[in-house]
Amino acid sequence: MQDLDASDMRGLRNRLAELNPAEAADLLESVPEPERERVWHELPDEVAGEALAEMGEVARTALIEDLPPEEVIAAAKTMEVLDLASVIDELPDLIGDAILESLPSEDRERVEEQLGYPEESAGRLMRPDLVAVRPDVSLETVLRYLRRREALPPNTDGLMVIDREGTYRGKLSVSALLTSDPSRTVEERMEAGADRVSVETPQSEVAQLFERRDLVSVAVLDQAEKLVGLITIDDVVDVIREQADRQLLSMVQLPEEEDLFAPVWPSARRRALWLGINLGTAFLASWVIGLFEATLAKVVALAVLMPIVASMGGIAGSQTLTLAIRGLALGQITAANTRWLALKEIGVGLLNGLLWAVVVGAVATMWFGDYRLGLVIAAAMIANLFVAASSGLAIPLILRRLGIDPALSGAVVLTTVTDVVGFLTFLGLGTLFLL
Repeated sequence: MQDLDASDMRGLRNRLAELNPAEAADLLESVPEPERERVWHELPDEVAGEALAEMGEVARTALIEDLPPEEVIAAAKTMEVLDLASVIDELPDLIGDAILESLPSEDRERVEEQLGYPEESAGRLMRPDLVAVRPDVSLETVLRYLRRREALPPNTDGLMVIDREGTYRGKLSVSALLTSDPSRTVEERMEAGADRVSVETPQSEVAQLFERRDLVSVAVLDQAEKLVGLITIDDVVDVIREQADRQLLSMVQLPEEEDLFAPVWPSARRRALWLGINLGTAFLASWVIGLFEATLAKVVALAVLMPIVASMGGIAGSQTLTLAIRGLALGQITAANTRWLALKEIGVGLLNGLLWAVVVGAVATMWFGDYRLGLVIAAAMIANLFVAASSGLAIPLILRRLGIDPALSGAVVLTTVTDVVGFLTFLGLGTLFLL
């Protein structure tokens, strides 16, 4: 959009008219914040509201703050119920209440019901539009019923089967419906007790279920086993993408959502916290080094070799930390396998520690002509890689138990541990054996 300032607004409108809502949302997030309102106003009315819903939370909030409330309310009326619920939850109460009041009573009840479920739960993700049939009817009856409908909901791979009380019984796949004898009943051809989730199931677990079972849709049930909605693959793809973005940003201690084109001050404010925390941990490592000031003054070689020990520990620990965070996210790490995994990672750390201790020790001996220095750095290397492997697994487990996102804070804690242990071990051994 280098030509946003061009005078030919007709050409701009023509290009925007060709975009679908997702593409329009990507475009809005890809231009500097001062230009977003102008671009959004040039979008067709039928695209603008859905584009607003498709935007990331931070960028959408910033755009909504610049728009008149009446325009936000008008755009909200064009959104789907699922999208509307997520947007209203982020808006100021006055605007959110005004949007709800402007909706037809049926839509308002559906949005309020959606907002009643916990955040990041299956209830917030599900769609109420689905096709349900009873188990005692014939497939021919179902086919006649479907022919009277104008269309099926998107990503419909099967029909939900419920009894007269609305209790979930199973799923009738479209394939079974079309290829079976029409005289047979739904109960004969349905998949009894097909995959289902509770309204309170975390969205991360829903995404894992879709991945493991290669699902296209799954039923959502309330506490009484009543069918209340359906989650389809297109909604789960959004969850997976958000999780990937969150983990990527967390690795460098950025907020869960970062607006690339936000103004300088908000961006600096969001990043300042973890920079301050990192600074504090750096001072801690520097304080440890300061404890051995006299040793460093007498054995300059220690200052030259010191970064090697901390760096190797940091890399080894980061490898274990990354694998542990991934395993937790995928649900692969449980109480049953944690002990085995800990022993395995400690073994890996010790083997790599021994290997690189020999290499670094030999290089240090030849470089400075002092075998004692080689032995000191070799011992420090083994100790730090052992601690790095142990910490790389233990830190995310502890943080998760404390309710802290390991992806956000694990790297900071790990770096502090490997730096402090590396410096303390190397300089401590140097003080004992070289002075």
